[in-house]
Amino acid sequence: MPRLARHLYLRPYVKLSGKLHPGSSGMGLPNRYSRALVYPTERLVDLRLARRSRRRTENNHDLPPPSWQWSLHTLTALPPSQYIQTFYLLASAACLATAALPSDARSLLADYGARKAASSPPAKRDSALVALVAALTSRGQVPHSWFTAFYTLSVCCSLFWAWQFLGSGVVLRGIAERQAGTGPSASLGQTAAVWGMVLVQAGRRVYEHAVVIRASRSTMWWVHWVLGLGFYLFLSVAVWVEGSGKERWLLGGWKVAVAVPVFVFAWVNQYRCHKHLAGLRKYSLPSDGLFSHLVCPHYACECLLYFSLAVAGAPEGQWLNRTLLCATAFAVVNLGVTAAGTRKWYADKFGEEAVAKKWNMIPFVF
Repeated sequence: MPRLARHLYLRPYVKLSGKLHPGSSGMGLPNRYSRALVYPTERLVDLRLARRSRRRTENNHDLPPPSWQWSLHTLTALPPSQYIQTFYLLASAACLATAALPSDARSLLADYGARKAASSPPAKRDSALVALVAALTSRGQVPHSWFTAFYTLSVCCSLFWAWQFLGSGVVLRGIAERQAGTGPSASLGQTAAVWGMVLVQAGRRVYEHAVVIRASRSTMWWVHWVLGLGFYLFLSVAVWVEGSGKERWLLGGWKVAVAVPVFVFAWVNQYRCHKHLAGLRKYSLPSDGLFSHLVCPHYACECLLYFSLAVAGAPEGQWLNRTLLCATAFAVVNLGVTAAGTRKWYADKFGEEAVAKKWNMIPFVF
């Protein structure tokens, strides 16, 4: 075969390890021709670039990703329930940090309502910390009556999620799909029971603020108000987020059977406490019913309400619903700090002996 013909005939074949492919052995060509075969220059360059790119990709797979990429991936991979738990735990930590501040700074941050209206501002503000806190809290004061917004928001959110469930709404479905498969789940019956308990509680509080509780001119810092809105907004999701993986209408057995009576007890007694407080002469010492043993029994009932929700909504194989337990922890810490301030205010106004034999909020514990 002439040299030029051999070159044109053999050019499309691939040289691999000194052999022609495909079918180099069947052509009867000497081995020297197969060794002499080369790719056209531009194809050889493309091959070399492809090999380098492949080696670089393989080496990059062995290296850990940058820290920001790892953090972003970790955050986006979390189930929705853990976002809610993180919010409640961070809010609880903020309340504990407030309780650890000096008394003047703590009073400026934590006091609201009657204690804020009746207490005088700190006499000394030469401390840089107290001066800073005083400057921050002096701005953005909102009426204490805006507490009604918490319970109105809770009722609206409960109705919204019911509408989403009945209509297979895209918002509920999107959250439920991300949560499903991340752990054990509560049944639909348990979720419905907890949803009803939250709706009944929020509805009663709306009624109390409209009919029972007298209007007040006292104020609170806007941060308290925003934090309360966040609490009830996330609570409306915490009610059902750990029930995203079950479609059976089971009532939860002993969990709901235990939780509902506890909820009813706390619900009724909290209403009695609020009615008693509303009937008192301004800035007088409450003493009827549970107030004879506790400084803030209505706070104790509030915590008991949320704890009963955590029991009723516990997923299969668990004693408590972790997301609702985090909400309960925030309620205990936040109301505990407030109860300690209330005890101090009662002691300053009515004498230490007036509250000496009372627990702040939790009998035999606090």
